[in-house]
Amino acid sequence: VQLQASGGGLVQAGGSLRLSCAASRSVGSIDTMAWYRQAPGNGRELVARIFDSGSTYYVDSVKGRFTISRDNAKNTVYLQMNSLNPDDTAVYYCNIRRTWPDRSEFWGQGTQVTVSS
Repeated sequence: VQLQASGGGLVQAGGSLRLSCAASRSVGSIDTMAWYRQAPGNGRELVARIFDSGSTYYVDSVKGRFTISRDNAKNTVYLQMNSLNPDDTAVYYCNIRRTWPDRSEFWGQGTQVTVSS
């Protein structure tokens, strides 16, 4: 299974972007889908996660600005990012964890998001 992330780019502060991440084929029974990000010189940070139940988690710095959603039928996860600021500049990675046919996880290749001031 390969994950293809898209939607990154250069945007001015206050702008919006929508990231998408699609699996190349059926993943199986999905547990969680998530977006992480890594800024230069920093470790990878969990930005948002959506559970099989539909409940969500957001890191404090993006609450009220970012929205994660999923389409299980398409094995796709989205991240709507509004009111972007330069601190959001990073490479964004998608992640899918499954429980069947085995407990494993998959990572996308990363998509660059750059927010100019």
